[in-house]
Amino acid sequence: MGSQAKDPNELTVLVTGFGPFREGYPINPSWEIAKGLPEHLPPLRAKDPSSRQATDLPPVRILVHPEPIHVGYKAVRGVVPTFWDGSLGHKIDFAIHIGMAGPQPVYKVERRGHRTGYKSPDVDGEKLIDEEDGRHGEDWIWHGLPDEIETDLDLENVLERWQGHSSKDMDLRVSEDAGHFLCDFIYYSSLATLLKEDRPRNVAFFHVPANASDKYITQGRDLAINLIRAIAESQTARKTTWWGCGNHIAAVMDAVPVADRCTCEPKVEREGKQYPPMAKQPA
Repeated sequence: MGSQAKDPNELTVLVTGFGPFREGYPINPSWEIAKGLPEHLPPLRAKDPSSRQATDLPPVRILVHPEPIHVGYKAVRGVVPTFWDGSLGHKIDFAIHIGMAGPQPVYKVERRGHRTGYKSPDVDGEKLIDEEDGRHGEDWIWHGLPDEIETDLDLENVLERWQGHSSKDMDLRVSEDAGHFLCDFIYYSSLATLLKEDRPRNVAFFHVPANASDKYITQGRDLAINLIRAIAESQTARKTTWWGCGNHIAAVMDAVPVADRCTCEPKVEREGKQYPPMAKQPA
């Protein structure tokens, strides 16, 4: 039997987690959550109430980084470009970096990363000296970039979908402060890489509780899957569809690249070509 051809509409999400954090956290829950994710986003169960309102999705490949990210500034700065340059063998449609927060049972998606303000040393005892590098002008890696960079993901829409797919007793939030440590640093590094290349900043940071018990790892993994689904739905729903075009569908849609069209089913056929179905409301 030959292998199945890849669906041309398949989305690929990159997921990363961090390695040990000093002596107090020899097991980092972010990596335990990431490494146990399935290779593909599982389908919703028919009995799941959220499945009735879910957006039709193409297949979603979950690409977990092959190793945990070292909790060090130099290591992060060196590895982040490989997330986006094709080194991992896949075109990445969006990424989720997972990191550990405090002990509170709260799960947060961060809106922005920060360029400066990193005062604490990493696990190697090294501090970030970017404030000094910033005085070197154009030689600085982040020269000319804003102090804060926000994700391009529609986090309000993502949060609503994420909550809809998750247990009602889960405390899920959008956060405005990623903490000015390695979590914030890897997030800004990813956002900055995409901004410098004028690419969509389809990346999120997922903060999980600092608890590596089996209960919290399983819970965090389920919420990570739900977050991946929420982002994929949000991104798919934002793609171009049409409203009330009738026989003029082709005139409207032919100018839109296939990659930017809604992937919803069933397709509408006009003159031998297939187009997304009519939107339920004007997009």
